[in-house]
Amino acid sequence: MRKNFYPIAITFCLLLLLPVAASADLAKGWEAFNAKDYKTSFAEWQKSANNGSRTSQYNLGYLYEKGLGVAQDHKKAVKWYKIAAEQGHLDAQYNLGRMYEKGYGVTQDFKEAAKWYKKAAEQGDADAQYSLARMYEDGAGVAQDYKEAVRWFKKAAEQGDADAQYSLGFIYEDGTGVAQDYKEAIKWYRKATGQGNADAQNNLGYMYHKGRGVAQDHIAAYMWTEIAASQGNKLAIENKEIIGKQMAPGQIEQAQKLAREWMSKNGKKK
Repeated sequence: MRKNFYPIAITFCLLLLLPVAASADLAKGWEAFNAKDYKTSFAEWQKSANNGSRTSQYNLGYLYEKGLGVAQDHKKAVKWYKIAAEQGHLDAQYNLGRMYEKGYGVTQDFKEAAKWYKKAAEQGDADAQYSLARMYEDGAGVAQDYKEAVRWFKKAAEQGDADAQYSLGFIYEDGTGVAQDYKEAIKWYRKATGQGNADAQNNLGYMYHKGRGVAQDHIAAYMWTEIAASQGNKLAIENKEIIGKQMAPGQIEQAQKLAREWMSKNGKKK
């Protein structure tokens, strides 16, 4: 799941970079937003946006996108995201890429989406890195390049992005763009499972079922597919049934107990 998008809070250092009037309007807008007075936050941020605050410009884009304090208008959201993005605002660059990818307020344009994702990715944004990796993997807006996809998935995965960790695990399992490496696949699946990624949980179970990168273990395989199935993962529901047919009733009970213990300790984080 990609990050939730919220207006950007202010910091003392940021205020020092703005004209006095703009910084005051930005602060008032944030105070109003926290009080759920979105009309006032819109009015205050509009003033500071017009005075050059890229944070307020981004925030206006958010309000227009969500229809908070103003009629929802994706075209105006794109307008303000772009103004902020052109000033180097990281979240605005990512959101602008997302709007172009989805075709919200603009004609769908994968090339433009990849352009803005890359700008945010190069600033270190994990969501943008993951999205850019997808574009390289699918050849959407850029020439298909599995090595570039792996490079950007890895950058996002190393920052803890669960979807990127799962994708990286799948790539190593499949051997697309990298040498097939089941142990490396297991490593990344484990990282994603700890964050509640159901696809990774199912795939880790499958790896245990087949003995790929780990010793074959049907109890562990059933446990992980049970956990993934509890989140509604359809493939895990099917795999759990297949694995269960190769197990004794006592083994299934043991696996179910392990799954309950894991879920009790870790919860459903996704």
